[in-house]
Amino acid sequence: MNKALRKAVIAGNWKMNKTPSEAKALLNEIAPLVKDADCEVVACVPYVDLTTAVEAVKGTNIKIGAENAHWEEKGAFTGEISTGMLKEVGAEYVVLGHSERRQYFGETDETVNKRTKAVLKAGLKPIVCVGELLWERECNITEEVIARQIKLDFFDVTAEDMKNVVIAYEPVWAIGTGKTATADQAEEVCAFIRATLAKLYSQDVADGVTIQYGGSMNDANAAELLSKENVDGGLIGGASLVAEKFAAIVKAASV
Repeated sequence: MNKALRKAVIAGNWKMNKTPSEAKALLNEIAPLVKDADCEVVACVPYVDLTTAVEAVKGTNIKIGAENAHWEEKGAFTGEISTGMLKEVGAEYVVLGHSERRQYFGETDETVNKRTKAVLKAGLKPIVCVGELLWERECNITEEVIARQIKLDFFDVTAEDMKNVVIAYEPVWAIGTGKTATADQAEEVCAFIRATLAKLYSQDVADGVTIQYGGSMNDANAAELLSKENVDGGLIGGASLVAEKFAAIVKAASV
């Protein structure tokens, strides 16, 4: 992390877990444990939990995010949620392009780009996920894959808008598998993402973008991962559902 240049952000991605009452209980448990955090603390929760979550964190330093958003403001898109809906209930962040959305629900770089621009236009902060498959890493094309995703996902996104963007590097082979990239592997790709942004925008823009690691970061490995210059936080899956584990990761990001 380099907090002199950019914000450290620890965001929990709850995925399809926790009912509203369970969400309230978990956030009430987390809040006192992270109240002195020297980083941004975010909980990205299922749609049905949003109103309860926003209410539960009032008066705390925890921000609430959603797990996706549509690019249209309204219309015949059954099952989707608009940015206006998210903004009105009090969400501040939105996870976009998660590997599970890409793998199971047909998300593409084109739709991630459209969603990203809609989220930014609404004044929300996107957490845009990029990452390679195991086969792509084994074929030694990680950088080509990441560069393509960055170029497409941020097509026509301005340098000014990039001030509100968070990028999460999540190697797909490390999502929900228990496998984690080594700290050196995470640093290598996060540094490459920053170098790619510098080519697309400028070094100043690149230096200001928070780049999280999002592949099975947990309370045991967070400190080592976060010690790297270009790893500015984490997008946390399973560990975000256990208050003590999530708080330990926040603590590691607060040194």
